[in-house]
Amino acid sequence: MAELSEFEEMYLKRLFEAHVDKPDAIVKTTQLAEMMDVSPASTTEMIQRLAGRDLVTHIPYKGCRLTPDGFQRAARIKRREGLIEILLTEVIGFTGDVSAAACKMEHAIDKELEAALDKMLGYPERTPSGERIPLIERRVEPIRSGYLLPLSALPAGSSATVEMLVMEATDARTLEVAGLGIGAEIQSTDDGIVCNGSLLEMSKPLSLRILARTKDM
Repeated sequence: MAELSEFEEMYLKRLFEAHVDKPDAIVKTTQLAEMMDVSPASTTEMIQRLAGRDLVTHIPYKGCRLTPDGFQRAARIKRREGLIEILLTEVIGFTGDVSAAACKMEHAIDKELEAALDKMLGYPERTPSGERIPLIERRVEPIRSGYLLPLSALPAGSSATVEMLVMEATDARTLEVAGLGIGAEIQSTDDGIVCNGSLLEMSKPLSLRILARTKDM
């Protein structure tokens, strides 16, 4: 199928948000127009365009609903948005308008980058705000040696070497003094991350900012 424009993707995402819990429900044209902040006439035109690509089912004078293919495409767009929100807030520490930034960036991510980002973040199920991340067509791959991953994404039973601290220099220095600097050897257990024989206690946002290279399991 040909690539979707950003505007088409936004329509699919809004439809997904409107009836994610009831995929068979009809979304009224006026409701969708309000969500997109455009006129009902423009919305009707877009619905017909998406219907021609078999992404929505158009019910004249009522509204539309996503087709199975449209639902999967929309879920993927929504998942990319959620992954970017986690990356921006918990890894990069972005303090601006996260929703607006994620909305712009989601359209530039392809399947390969999405899969890599999903894996790096440890296949999260919810966004920082608690919103559920869609799991449709998610490709979960086993973690092998040689991957650079945040501590929270390390599988239990694996060993790794810390290679990167994505944080302010003063915070990184604090970790180094505690023995968790660059080059530190760590193990991921069912109870958490162990370093120098001690179980570490840290928040998830912090664990996402400490990247380690996995070893043979």
